[in-house]
Amino acid sequence: MEDNHSYYWGIVMIGARIKHLRKGRNLSQTMLGKYIGISQTTVTAWETNRTEPSSTYVTKLAELFEVSTDYLLDHERSIRQPVTVDLADENVNLTYRGRPLSKNDRNIIYQLMED
Repeated sequence: MEDNHSYYWGIVMIGARIKHLRKGRNLSQTMLGKYIGISQTTVTAWETNRTEPSSTYVTKLAELFEVSTDYLLDHERSIRQPVTVDLADENVNLTYRGRPLSKNDRNIIYQLMED
């Protein structure tokens, strides 16, 4: 959930989006910094809206979190639109919290759905 202090006139500030997405991936500020090549203190500054990431880092964040730059910048109100896929399709990459499911995990899901 995004902090109440991260809103301005009903607009979600980029820091709240970054924090929400980071926590959704179970990443520490230090880990996020290492992934995109910045310090933990820079991540803190972004998340507390003391500074904002440059366009280069907005792009890196969007790629890492698999969202659009418009979402990060609050130009759109939701993460990418849902897509309907057939889970039985072997070409569909199933993930949980950004990590691919193993073949064994996929088989367990298939068995649960068929019961």
